[in-house]
Amino acid sequence: MNPHLHPRDEILLLMERIYRYRMTTTSGGNLSIREPNGDVWITPARIDKGALRREDIVLVRADGSIEGSRRPSSELPLHQAIYRGRPDVRGIVHAHPVALVAFSMVRAVPDTRLFHQSWHVCGAGGFAAYELPGSAALGTTVAATFEKGFDCVILENHGVVTAGADLQQAFRRFETFEFAGKTIIKANLLGRPVRYLTDDEIALPQRRQALPEFERKAASSQEKEVRRRLCEFVQRAYRQRLFISTQGSYSARVDATSFLITPYEIDRGTIQPGDLVLVHGGQVESGGEASRAAAVHDAIYATHPQIGSIINAYPVNATAFSVTGSMVDTRTIPESYVVVRRPAMAPYGLQFEDPAALASMLSPMQPTVILENDGVLVTGSDVLEVFDRLEVIESTAEAFINSRAVGTLSPMSDEVIAELDRVFLGM
Repeated sequence: MNPHLHPRDEILLLMERIYRYRMTTTSGGNLSIREPNGDVWITPARIDKGALRREDIVLVRADGSIEGSRRPSSELPLHQAIYRGRPDVRGIVHAHPVALVAFSMVRAVPDTRLFHQSWHVCGAGGFAAYELPGSAALGTTVAATFEKGFDCVILENHGVVTAGADLQQAFRRFETFEFAGKTIIKANLLGRPVRYLTDDEIALPQRRQALPEFERKAASSQEKEVRRRLCEFVQRAYRQRLFISTQGSYSARVDATSFLITPYEIDRGTIQPGDLVLVHGGQVESGGEASRAAAVHDAIYATHPQIGSIINAYPVNATAFSVTGSMVDTRTIPESYVVVRRPAMAPYGLQFEDPAALASMLSPMQPTVILENDGVLVTGSDVLEVFDRLEVIESTAEAFINSRAVGTLSPMSDEVIAELDRVFLGM
């Protein structure tokens, strides 16, 4: 998020994203920003979240006076109580995303040890007992939970509140917490136990070696074109919910020894061409912080000259398979089998400890690897092919999960598979 944005605009942009991706309803949800002087900017009461305007955002001064044409959200006491109890907090998100509401209805909290990234972003989640919405009692109860050190709190029979050092961090936690909740729900539908990471496994990504740096020269026209195209597909992946703001790495070759990759901890929904980082000859351009997946992508490109683009992603349905150790059966419809082919399964940690071993698992007939507790890794000849392959494995995974509600999966026969191999794959 642009640090020079006015609070009105920052709140407006993030509420638009939350509403667009159905993480709240027209009447639900509220966001706020606290200024260093104690002033609070907050969304208004009783207004259509799908038609919010910057002039609707309300300023509540530290002395309690109100500026703006609207009344502040009825949940203002909740926000104020959290700010009083947590001086480090400068941004709050409260909303009713369906997965976290489901957890709130059964008095449960998603375990963010599902992925190393969700634990890194959210930490452990807290739980606050029910109180009347908009009441001082709700504010007191929720603030007390935040004061225990939680940054993501489930509200019993209500929804969720997340907080951060700024509104962008609160939003990242909100989106990541909801993603963890959705994945757990989908994984449970597969009927196998969900696997969670140990402390040692969570620490593994922090121990991997960073690539050395090099001083780059002026960008070629080819590099500029790859930056433009790759950026377009990263944003599309976010719009398609194949990425979330904190998760997903996408790279594309520039030439035989160079590739561009998404940066570390840059919002995937707002990424720009200049944010992408160049990796050349196993080194990363100075001044750029490449995705933590850069070493794996480098090993894959070095091993497979025919691969032109790679995605690490966490689409919720395919990721449900990764946290249960289940394999996506692509023998569902011809497109699934022809495009995705036969995925492999890699044990957790291989991508951090032995990128070359992970690279060796890939082949023309096995262009996709399900990474245990780390989503999927998809490869292709170019940016479009790898994106299509990611979409297809996610659609296949969703259809597989949905099929459990209507009957027993009937995969295509060996004869049909042999015909597809002969006609479409040249085998």
